[in-house]
Amino acid sequence: MDETEDVPKDFIKLKSAKLSVDEVSELVVSPYCGAVSLFIGTTRNNFEGKKVIHLEYEAYTSMAETEIKKICRDVRQKWPSVKHIAVHHRLGVVPITEASVIIAVSSPHRAESLEAVMYCINTLKASVPIWKKEIYEDEYSWKENKECFWANSEK
Repeated sequence: MDETEDVPKDFIKLKSAKLSVDEVSELVVSPYCGAVSLFIGTTRNNFEGKKVIHLEYEAYTSMAETEIKKICRDVRQKWPSVKHIAVHHRLGVVPITEASVIIAVSSPHRAESLEAVMYCINTLKASVPIWKKEIYEDEYSWKENKECFWANSEK
């Protein structure tokens, strides 16, 4: 395969259907890369002593996609050897143990892909307009990301 046939790509998807780790990781595989790093954020069954029933996510979809594209551009500036990036985020109800977000990055060597994945999730939580509602047994709570820049600006 000529390297020009394997140009760097970004795969961004916000969807209500269940996310697939296999699908996301396969998107970033490249014969020029020896590393594929993944982050999978799942719904846990508890938060601060409360039993979580499920999560619900809402997004300003077009703005969220634009912000994720910015994150991908930033990754490519910081780690020029990164080949492909995939960011899939679930919307709507996400049951316990299912993935809310899957991020995959390929690069020739592991250091770049691992660093890029960490940067992606941290920046996503800080800047992308996706909101999480935790549903407990007898109440619910909208959760802001502590990293979120707009949540901290008014405090």
